[in-house]
Amino acid sequence: MDVDGEDVSRRLHVKFVTKLDSPFKVPVNSVAIPSNVTRLGLSSIVNSIIQSDNPEWKTEPFDFLIDGELIRMSLEEFLLAKGISAERTLEIEYIRAVAPRKEEEPSLHDDWVSAVNGSSPRFILTGCYDGLGRVWSSAGSCSHILEGHSGAISSVAVVNSKDAETVTVATASKDRTLRLFKFDADESVDSSTRVTAYKILRGHKASVQSVSAQKSGDMVCSSSWDCTINLWNTNQSTSEGESVPVKKRKGNNQADESQSEGEAVTTLVGHTQCVSSVVWPEHDVIYSASWDHSVRRWDVETGKDSLNLFCGKALNTVDVGGEGSALIAAGGSDPILRVWDPRKPGTSAPVFQFSSHSSWISACKWHRSSWYHLLSASYDGKIMLWDLRTAWPLSIIETHNDKVLSADWWKGENVISGGADSNLRISSGIAIS
Repeated sequence: MDVDGEDVSRRLHVKFVTKLDSPFKVPVNSVAIPSNVTRLGLSSIVNSIIQSDNPEWKTEPFDFLIDGELIRMSLEEFLLAKGISAERTLEIEYIRAVAPRKEEEPSLHDDWVSAVNGSSPRFILTGCYDGLGRVWSSAGSCSHILEGHSGAISSVAVVNSKDAETVTVATASKDRTLRLFKFDADESVDSSTRVTAYKILRGHKASVQSVSAQKSGDMVCSSSWDCTINLWNTNQSTSEGESVPVKKRKGNNQADESQSEGEAVTTLVGHTQCVSSVVWPEHDVIYSASWDHSVRRWDVETGKDSLNLFCGKALNTVDVGGEGSALIAAGGSDPILRVWDPRKPGTSAPVFQFSSHSSWISACKWHRSSWYHLLSASYDGKIMLWDLRTAWPLSIIETHNDKVLSADWWKGENVISGGADSNLRISSGIAIS
């Protein structure tokens, strides 16, 4: 059947299939569609089919795959590029589009928001250039203020939060120290409770750039402009550090805290310039990125690096995830997000390179439950959501009006970000299949 004067020879027969549950399913019947239809056109067709059976259906954006690859051009161009025959009935899988459905109200800080962490579903942790860490239960609702640093906070980490009544977090600062804090994330407060650190970690000889926690919560690692990575114990009573006189601070919204000091248990040496980022994804393995243009994998037990990837650019950020939690993503002093697969022997070249940003990359994070999805943040003011099955970004978030300095996933379907506009932003309703 010819529609809108479209020549029959330029129509394709397709079946739409999905792993989504009702009400997203459509009948698996062959339908004829124009060959020049794009992703938006395909989405419109699927929405029309659903709406014909469900008049109350609200339009939903979809993405489409053929043979496991996302379509990011016209259907005709895609088939030509992939060498797929248009003579047969095509099976097109559709999934919910990976894009925010809602932007929450911004949460204003007093200075640049240099660090965000969304690893706990109970709260968002931020670090700011005003030297304070903040805990947010939701957009605009700050439950705790973490105080004590004399310089800007550069990185934050959740040490333990699962099933723990008291949460432990770590902050890293340009004042050359790290601080460990404990607080009750579930307590109901009318105003922000001020918390002082129970432990101060001293030993770096320059600004601390990054902090990451071991999954057990027993240790954290930190990286610094002094070119080293330090490992620290997180326990409150420790023999490796000298005790500091107990400080009891009482008053309005002031938590009582005692403080001790800790020294590094181990120092990992090998980088020749600032170690800008560290992650601790496995019990005995740490990954680091540096301004010396390298990504390294460290064996915690031996203190030696077992992998050294060179990319030719100063690096700001590294994360590990994806298939088998084995892919390494990193970004830095150019607009390219690079992904390596160290399981592939004999090559140190990236297996993926995404180049849609227009300035340096400040952050990258894998989605915690997806093999394919990750985000990047950049000084160009944008956050981009990526899927390894296509070279184009799935979605571009432009809620900041200045450089984006940090970004993370939160609760699976939200992206949180901090920027030079002094805002924490939450982009919500992102469907990850």
